[in-house]
Amino acid sequence: MDTSRLLRTTGTVIAAAGLLLAGCTSEGSGGTRAAASSSGSSAPKSTGTAAPAAVPAALRPYYEQKLSWRDCGVPGFQCSTMKAPLDYANPGTPGSAQSIDIAVARRVATGPGKRLGSLVVNPGGPGGSGIGYLQAYAGIGYPAAVRARYDMVSFDPRGVERSSPVECLSGPEMDRFTQVDQTPDDKAEQALLVAAFKKFAAGCKTRSQRVLPHVSTVEAARDMDILRATLGDEKLSYVGASYGTFLGATYADLFPGRVGRLVLDGAMDPSRPALELNRDQTAGFETAFRSFAKDCAKQPECPLGSGDPDAVAQRLNEFFRKLDAQPVPSGDPARPLGESLATTGVIAALYDESAWPQLREALTSAMNGDGAGLLALADSYYEREADGTYANLMFANAAVNCLDQPPAFSGPEAAQAALPSFEKASPVFGAGLAWASLNCTYWPVKPTGSARALEAKGAAPIVVVGTTRDPATPYKWAQALAGRLDSGTLLTYDGDGHTAYGRGSDCIDTAINTYLLEGKAPKDGTKC
Repeated sequence: MDTSRLLRTTGTVIAAAGLLLAGCTSEGSGGTRAAASSSGSSAPKSTGTAAPAAVPAALRPYYEQKLSWRDCGVPGFQCSTMKAPLDYANPGTPGSAQSIDIAVARRVATGPGKRLGSLVVNPGGPGGSGIGYLQAYAGIGYPAAVRARYDMVSFDPRGVERSSPVECLSGPEMDRFTQVDQTPDDKAEQALLVAAFKKFAAGCKTRSQRVLPHVSTVEAARDMDILRATLGDEKLSYVGASYGTFLGATYADLFPGRVGRLVLDGAMDPSRPALELNRDQTAGFETAFRSFAKDCAKQPECPLGSGDPDAVAQRLNEFFRKLDAQPVPSGDPARPLGESLATTGVIAALYDESAWPQLREALTSAMNGDGAGLLALADSYYEREADGTYANLMFANAAVNCLDQPPAFSGPEAAQAALPSFEKASPVFGAGLAWASLNCTYWPVKPTGSARALEAKGAAPIVVVGTTRDPATPYKWAQALAGRLDSGTLLTYDGDGHTAYGRGSDCIDTAINTYLLEGKAPKDGTKC
């Protein structure tokens, strides 16, 4: 799973913007879905017949706890703290040393209309703050009709921000880590990169030893079921973006009888091992870059010049090579713009086409010796504050990913051997993303999960949303997940950017809003 932390979300990085869109059409269960279903389940889709499983006696004190709501300090929102077992194999009791605090927030349904319960939202990551996403976007920016009927709810998953956050490096240490050359040219540079990954992992072990073995997606999904119960909901209604689709699908697979209305937007494919996921994602960023390149070439002042996307890509590669040899000033003497930070800045802007003008401007400035614009994009990606501190996004991201699957590579030799396939997937980003996939190789905690198909047999209909030119979660992942889920229905947005709901497509928004408010899933294969 994205071991180089390249899964971003609409709300946590770049504000959603309106898109030009085509009409909404349906292909039924043939067309694009047929290819996905060929490698997944071909059984008829379920209408939701699984019976809710009984709560184990040892967990009942957690399920029966009462949340005490308080003012958040953000108008309209309430906050609470939920207890969950640190280790589900040894749960203890709420409030004991064997429990962990999970931060929760909500905005109660505004009305009018009959309340439908709670709608839990997750922005992805892993490592994205659900509470931050709720307060900054979902709780105020979701369609008014949805907010009228649902209590809007989110939580910071274990290991994230307000919920026993994983910590690994200080701000200055993180500054140095983000500048390490991720396209090593020789054995010496490889050794420096390996040393950086080892230092990162050792820092996580030193600062976060208690929580580090217990931040898996399975554990977060089990926490989400406790949250469902404490909210008083018989079934879970949920919208998850990006990594949040993996969290939601995991929940559905664990608790199919408790699935209410689930939307999985910008879907991941849990059946693919880390190496394949990383290589797929590399190709996704290449697709997004080519869309940017085509658009840039049409502009009067494209910093990468005109011509076909291959020529534009070659010019960007040449610029990256110059930065590798000689970084340019950025306004921060301790952080000149080198190849690593510049690459991150470009990738950050590929998540949403509304950022393409900003990327053109930043590239123009950098090519003229001022790297401040690309550095600002990189800082937004890493969630670095102006005072030099970092949110724990990057730390939680690695901690979750490295538990959920075995590492992509056994060592630098394996990464070196995979370089040709990554560079084929993306001539622009392939080498850097291949070497970045080493970060779980030196992780101090053994993985507890592995790649596997999630079917959620007997669950109510689950809407899986895919965007055809999504950089971070390639469209084929949505096809695969929808095909393998027993009750999956695929909703496609033909467009650019990461995720689709709330980003300007009336067709997508209408389909999802109808599902959330009326329980009517779009026809499988619907295209917008």
